[in-house]
Amino acid sequence: MSLLTITKLTASVGAEVSGIDPERLGTDDGLATAVLDALEDNGVLVFHDLHLSPAAQVAFCARLGEVDRSSDGHHPVSGIYPITLDKNKNKAAEYLKATFDWHIDGCTPLAGECPQKATVLSAIQVAARGGETEFANAYAAYDTLDADEKQWYDSLRVVHSLEASQSRVYPDPTAEQLARWRSRPTSEHPLVWTHRNGRKSLVLGASADHVVGLDLDQGRELLAQLLAHATMADKVYRHKWAVGDTVIWDNQGVSHRAAPYEPNSAREMLRTTVLGDEPIR
Repeated sequence: MSLLTITKLTASVGAEVSGIDPERLGTDDGLATAVLDALEDNGVLVFHDLHLSPAAQVAFCARLGEVDRSSDGHHPVSGIYPITLDKNKNKAAEYLKATFDWHIDGCTPLAGECPQKATVLSAIQVAARGGETEFANAYAAYDTLDADEKQWYDSLRVVHSLEASQSRVYPDPTAEQLARWRSRPTSEHPLVWTHRNGRKSLVLGASADHVVGLDLDQGRELLAQLLAHATMADKVYRHKWAVGDTVIWDNQGVSHRAAPYEPNSAREMLRTTVLGDEPIR
């Protein structure tokens, strides 16, 4: 008998999990395995009205893999990172505005780290307007290409940078901003990620700057066209947050973005990241 009660939210991505005792998430190995299996099948799992405490959220994530604890004092609970535009709660809040564009976390690592395996987000306060999170199935984006497209895209490589994502938010940056962005190394990845399990997904989003070997404008136009294909409505689940919701997504095969919300909004999410060990190749 299944340990989870699953209800599909769309045909492509997203499912609601119901009937879960939040205390078991951090203590039950069997339940953790079931969550990982359901995540593989659905890309995004939604737990309504869970009201996980920060410590319980980290304990849950620790059952799924190694937790990223490098939050550098943003939150008193190690492993928790507050997602808020309030600089009193997150001193790097200005960078979060780039999350209003589609992206996959971990495409511009500092020292060659693999993209994160999964991300958990819990709603503490929600925006009065906006602030929904959208998720797009990057596996389906590849699967729905034709054979000739797959053959060509399998051979392409893309350069990703922090500057590419931040310049969308700040198109007229100061010299100081440019210097900060460019201090982070660029990363070159295949456009198509061939995963260990044999599945393939498109690696796209705000950090994708240009295609190696193509004219700059031609490559950027191709990336824009592919992103539009990858984020068509039939491949997207849009989550409208309520206080107490917890959502987990497969960062390796699902891209995401937040709908814009007011800079002075009280919206606050608590994020925990499960580190990955699979490079993009």
